[in-house]
Parts: sequence; C-alpha cells; structure tokens
Amino acid sequence: MVVLITDLTVRVHLRRLVLDGPKVADGRDPSRYHCSAVYQGDRPAGVTAAGTADRAGSLLRAAGWEVAVSQEDDDGLLWTVVLAQRDGCTIRVLTSEDTRAVAFRGQTAALVLRPPEPAGQREPEPGREPERRPETVTPGYVLCYECDGDGRCPGCGGRGWVLRTAGRSDLRRRCAECATTRFCPICRGAGQLAISLLSTYQRGYYPDLEQD
Repeated sequence: MVVLITDLTVRVHLRRLVLDGPKVADGRDPSRYHCSAVYQGDRPAGVTAAGTADRAGSLLRAAGWEVAVSQEDDDGLLWTVVLAQRDGCTIRVLTSEDTRAVAFRGQTAALVLRPPEPAGQREPEPGREPERRPETVTPGYVLCYECDGDGRCPGCGGRGWVLRTAGRSDLRRRCAECATTRFCPICRGAGQLAISLLSTYQRGYYPDLEQD
C-alpha cells in the first residue's frame, strides 16, 4: 500500500495511514482475525482517474496480485474500483473523475493468532490464590460446592466463552454463568467459602457441618 500511495498521490503524509489492530473476522473456534489499513490522498493535477486506476492495476499485477476493475456508484459519485487479491489479502484503490481523492483500503488474510484454549487449562490469574484442595482450604472455610475448589467457572472451564453450533460451524458466545469473568460465580475465583457466611441453602451442600 505504501508503494501505491507514494506512486499514485501527491503530498504524501504516511502518518495519515490508519492501521487498525486485529479484529475478529470469523467467530468459529478458534477465532480468526484480520488487520486493516486505510489512507486517502489526492492524485496529481492533470492525471485522470482512469490513468490512476490503470497505473494501480499495473503496479499490483507486477507484484503478483490478481486484479479486477469495476465501477461503483456512491450516492451519485461514480468510482473506479481496483480490487487486488493475493494469499487471502485484499487491496482496494478507489478513484473518480468527480474528485481528485484516491482512497486506499487494505486487509490482511484472516489468521488464527493463537491455538484454542482447552477447557480447564487456563493459567491462574495474577494476584489470586491458586485452586484449593481439601488440604489447602483456609481454616473456617470449605471448598466451594460449585467449582469444587477450582476457582474457575464450571460452565466454560475458565475460558469466558462456550461454543454453540450454528449450521455446520461452531461459534463462540459469552458464558452466561460468569459473564466472561472466567471465575466461578459462587466463590468468585477463591475456590473456598467462609463457613460463617454460608446461607441455610448453601449449608445443604455440606451435610458434615454442624447445624446451628
């Protein structure tokens, strides 16, 4: 895109080249992300939109891109659109005889940025106690009846999301139990509950506790 911008426009200010961070392109598990870039400049005086489109197509074809040219009407403004594709990436160059503006749009291929996170294998959150076991429960506390001391949400395994099937694809949706916090909603990640604060209902999960 920098080559195109430099070649096709005047008074180039690359600081105006807007680079967006990764955004979700595909919600299947694992999610795929793409990045995009946007720039708008002006073609030189005396250079037509048709000439700009031809030059853009020639540069892109020489660089190994597949190029297609079309016309788009945007609220009465007729644009010539040069669409280039290669390895899942796309570049669009838009130019019009009605304005000297030349718009550039780029997008990377959709990529998996990290492998899917298996349920129940999330690293402990910094600054909080690790999962509890019977021998590590604080005196005066009991293991959380909801997560059995794990501290992570049992509904999503500590991922913050669950999968739902839509057609032939598995899509992520936020966990309704922990609302993406990833912690057990009962003990809030502590893995244990204070006996003195247990409600009558909660005590029903601990038949060995003395009833007051």
